[in-house]
Amino acid sequence: MRPPVPDPADVRRHAISILLAAALLCGCSVTPTFPDRGAGPFHAKLEIGSQTEPRPEIPGPSRPPGPGGPGRPPPGPPRGCTDPDQQVVATCLEPISALVVLPGSASVGLAAERTTGRILQVQRQRPNQEVAALAVDPAGDGGLTGLALSPSYAEDELIYAYITTPVDNRVVRIAPGDMPKPVLVGIPRGPTGNAGALAVDSHGMLLVATGNAGNPAAAEDPHSLAGKVLRIDTFGHPAPGNPAGSKVLVSGLDMPGGLCIDRLTNELWITDREPDHDLLRRVRPGRPLGPASWTWPSGTGAAGCVIMMGRIQVAFTSGAPMFVLGIGPDGTFIGPPLEIPLERYGRISAAALSSDGRTMWLGTVNKTGGKPISSDERVFVLPDPVGPGGGQD
Repeated sequence: MRPPVPDPADVRRHAISILLAAALLCGCSVTPTFPDRGAGPFHAKLEIGSQTEPRPEIPGPSRPPGPGGPGRPPPGPPRGCTDPDQQVVATCLEPISALVVLPGSASVGLAAERTTGRILQVQRQRPNQEVAALAVDPAGDGGLTGLALSPSYAEDELIYAYITTPVDNRVVRIAPGDMPKPVLVGIPRGPTGNAGALAVDSHGMLLVATGNAGNPAAAEDPHSLAGKVLRIDTFGHPAPGNPAGSKVLVSGLDMPGGLCIDRLTNELWITDREPDHDLLRRVRPGRPLGPASWTWPSGTGAAGCVIMMGRIQVAFTSGAPMFVLGIGPDGTFIGPPLEIPLERYGRISAAALSSDGRTMWLGTVNKTGGKPISSDERVFVLPDPVGPGGGQD
């Protein structure tokens, strides 16, 4: 099924948005927008196959030029761990699996290294500072893969992490100067499917995305914690308001890459990977996941995501450009999808939104199958590459 022939007015708006996005990325002051909600939802090209439910596939979105485009020469190459790129916050790390930005600041973050278990405080022009070093088992895409701050971090400075141990996957709590304490243990681990993700919802509850531990059947098993989105309090108990008083919000995940919450609507989205596709899913508590909201070809590596100005922005570990979709009513998409080229940075896994909602923090994984440069791995910061307006009124 092909998308309808676009209205000429929509085509003009599409072209204008691309030109304005290019101008922003070149350092100009204009800010492009997606068409407003009145333009209606974007209709993706539908895949034809044997599955019972069709899934939307990439229809070839627009590609505004990235930083360093016409009119602005790109920064020079790094020298060792010194990177002249002004967007780079930290260098010479190990593969970065998760990021959080400290509250009340747009300039200080925490970066998680998957294979080493280290959590580092990172800040531009400051040495990286180790906050914690967790004992992890990085086999089977595990290790330290999720990071979240306590909902009262300004008072208690507590950090929550999703880690793989030799016997399970688990959530732990880290207090300053103290040993990590288990919050939720016994999440199955396996030869693959061990990576997880963490977030905190508007009620201060922990959201935990778990992999299927290499066993797709476990994701559908209501008695297993594998392949789920869990909602728990900070002590590991089922959160108030959960369906049937369970820890489980939804079942059926394979290899989750990132959780992101729309701060305006509190809707939850998650990236996931199946053997034949990478997916973007909208999570509706107590209801089956159903067909994906968007899909990409297998191997794209859908990973961290953020929601800025009513748009969801997804990073990829394959080095593909960042993918941007305007979110409309009831989880529909509006306006044309956009791709934001980030070739200078390569493969990206982690993504986080700044506390003021104006910038996103991204972390690279070029040492894992990519082409690392001397300053990898890097944490870098970008303003909203599309600009305000559109998606949310």
